[in-house]
Amino acid sequence: MTLLPSQTPAGRDPARLVVLASGAGTTLQAILDACQDPAFGARVVAVGTDRPDTGAQRRAAGHGVPVFTVQMGDHADRDAFNAATAQQIAAARPDLLVLAGYMKILDKQVIGRFRTVNTHPSLLPSFPGAHAIREALEHGVRVSGVTVHWVDEGVDTGPIIAQAAVDVRPGDTEDDLRDRIQAVERGLYVATIGKIVRGGA
Repeated sequence: MTLLPSQTPAGRDPARLVVLASGAGTTLQAILDACQDPAFGARVVAVGTDRPDTGAQRRAAGHGVPVFTVQMGDHADRDAFNAATAQQIAAARPDLLVLAGYMKILDKQVIGRFRTVNTHPSLLPSFPGAHAIREALEHGVRVSGVTVHWVDEGVDTGPIIAQAAVDVRPGDTEDDLRDRIQAVERGLYVATIGKIVRGGA
């Protein structure tokens, strides 16, 4: 595993981030924007997607960041998909792998090889999985939120790095709550990534 800058001699170049995304790329954009400040301590060296023609790809291209796409349907099985994904990530020599709305589950070929961070739209360990916001509303909770966590081979079971609470308002729909969580999520995620690469998390 590649060492982070906090583990290397002073004066090393900014940490190399590989970001995996599946959709519009709004979280990716927040990371790209943060990397414009040299004090952030990182730069995005590649963006990977699991399907072609995404907003994330267009955002990366707008910043001159190389993009790779690995589609599940192009491979015989999940093992082959994960192997191909790992190969593409490794070629970019990342210090940190960042999942930003990436909708595929990755196995030990990726997670066991690269230090990987993700966000989840709940206060883990409550409501893991793909329908966290819907389940929070169904359970009638008054506070939800967002969690930044290390990724392991489980589903949203990796060690928690940071959390922020988001109030659930009377009459909230799933879209209402998602919008407010995502607004908090981007800031928390970017700040946490910065702390990780600078050795503060």
